[in-house]
Amino acid sequence: MSKNLDEIDLKILSEIQADGRITNVELAKRVGISPPPCLRRVRTLEEEGYITGYRGLLDPRKLGFDVTVFAAVHLSSQADADLKAFEEFVRAEPLVRECWMLSGEVDFILKCVAPDMATFQEFVTHLTAAPHVRNVRTSLVLHNSKYEAAVPLEVKGRS
Repeated sequence: MSKNLDEIDLKILSEIQADGRITNVELAKRVGISPPPCLRRVRTLEEEGYITGYRGLLDPRKLGFDVTVFAAVHLSSQADADLKAFEEFVRAEPLVRECWMLSGEVDFILKCVAPDMATFQEFVTHLTAAPHVRNVRTSLVLHNSKYEAAVPLEVKGRS
């Protein structure tokens, strides 16, 4: 974390993270400053990349995406060009919601959603045929015990 963030900046980030639709007036009240400097701080946090965007979090199941699967992908080559080519392939796949490059036995872990298993199986067939994919292991999500789409800013205060 950057050294130029003060306690008010951290409060602003925490409030925005909890409610991205908060008004500037309400945000200013909650962090203890007036609206004009609050808005300047928010804009600075955006410009410096601390705030990367605003979006609504949707429930995939309510929208018909009943299947969530993690796919562990092992590539046959870890050459930089091959890794980048795989990342480009994944970016173009709408069922892939997250892609993480890992160290160790697995090269990438993908979080995927699909409306049904048949759709996901079609994707797996497509994925395993992608260039340099050696193998794919999938794990079907049975239950999600915790989902936090937020950075634990409260931990920073302990150090």
